[in-house]
Amino acid sequence: MGPVRMQRVAIIAPLHAVREALVRVAEAGCVELDSSDGTARGEAADRLRRLRSGPVKAVVSASSPDLDALERAGRADLLAGEAQLEERLSGVVRHGEVGALAGWCPAVDVPATAERLARAGAALVPLKAPRGADPPTLLRDTGAIRRSFTPLVRTYGTVPYSDLDPTVPAGLVYAVMFGVMFGDAGHGALLLLAGLLLRGGRPRRAASLRPLWPLVAGAGLASTLAGLAYGEFFGPTGVLPVLWLNPLDEPMRLLAAAVVLGAVLLTLAYGAGAVNRWRESGPSGALHAVSGIAGGALYLGLVVVAGAVWLGRSGYALAGAGIAVTGLVLAGTGMYAATVGGPGGVAQTGVQLFDAVVRIGSNLLSFTRLAAFGLTHAALGGIVWRGTTALAGGGPAALAAAVVLFLVGNGLAFALEALVAGVQALRLEFYELFSRVFETQGRPFRPWKVPVQRTEVMS
Repeated sequence: MGPVRMQRVAIIAPLHAVREALVRVAEAGCVELDSSDGTARGEAADRLRRLRSGPVKAVVSASSPDLDALERAGRADLLAGEAQLEERLSGVVRHGEVGALAGWCPAVDVPATAERLARAGAALVPLKAPRGADPPTLLRDTGAIRRSFTPLVRTYGTVPYSDLDPTVPAGLVYAVMFGVMFGDAGHGALLLLAGLLLRGGRPRRAASLRPLWPLVAGAGLASTLAGLAYGEFFGPTGVLPVLWLNPLDEPMRLLAAAVVLGAVLLTLAYGAGAVNRWRESGPSGALHAVSGIAGGALYLGLVVVAGAVWLGRSGYALAGAGIAVTGLVLAGTGMYAATVGGPGGVAQTGVQLFDAVVRIGSNLLSFTRLAAFGLTHAALGGIVWRGTTALAGGGPAALAAAVVLFLVGNGLAFALEALVAGVQALRLEFYELFSRVFETQGRPFRPWKVPVQRTEVMS
């Protein structure tokens, strides 16, 4: 459930073999070296600047090239590779005839990388991570489904190394929320078909979107299932029976269901947040965090109180109030500890607690947009269908106009509602759910990876 496990490593080699070791590191592309200030310096960098070339794809020569010859030949790619080598060589720590560089490598890649470096007379030595070190984050990308969901998380930010990896749950939740708002079996089937076409590489102009096909297909499947529940097939055409409810006939019931779904999702978000706070700062941090156990208790207590009042169960209301007060005390203790203390600290804590309570209510009510946009989709479909049926009985010309209205109207409704549902599902995921799961940002794993040219190059 977490990111790929990272291992702190040191690359150790005789000084005469350091360049060859770095070439092999660049070729492997699975080690992030501790970098210098990132400024390109050295002979290769000077020659590259004199060429005044635009952005180039760096290539590293396996053997030391003649820099003058590369400059005369205009080989900006090889000069860029040498400039990167020079930058990393400047960070080598020397001790006698031995040089060393430190960095991070996925633990699973350590044995293969060590074997590769051994052939150059170098060694990859696992190290104990320094106290307080912040390893880089690499999310697992095994499988088409996980790869298609990854952009949802990366768009929000980088998952801290110690946190849970929410990629798969985030993708599934996004598809479900999209489906509730885009509930039409006909439109959903078109979206599902679009996902399958992307999987097959069609159209070719959209080849760059191919990795997203599971997300598109999943959203289409969820929309189709919601459409079956609503009895919607390109609008209220009567092709499908209503299996659960008609959104336009029972809007309050749909709104209540949306709030219940939101309550469940917020509960899961608080659970993930509590686990993350525990992994980040231990039991105490998790206990007092607004996005951890304290906030979860406050949220759960308020939900129980609201449900008990709705159902008229005073006993449950008292129990919920007790849970909420416990959460308030825990959260307030943590908030006050972070202040300078005194009356000012008390006032600041009170404002923060009030904000936490208000946020819980507003975040829960935000999920009513699932029903609101589901109603909008159904209303647009109903308008198109009523216009179609009104024209269809007016003769051949009117029938042709009805067909055009049906096709164009559904096309517009599809495009507009897909955009709206996509944006709103993303908004709910980021602001209502991820804001509880994450409190900090990690840093992405950026391994040094450069193609290596092993043929003789002007040396």
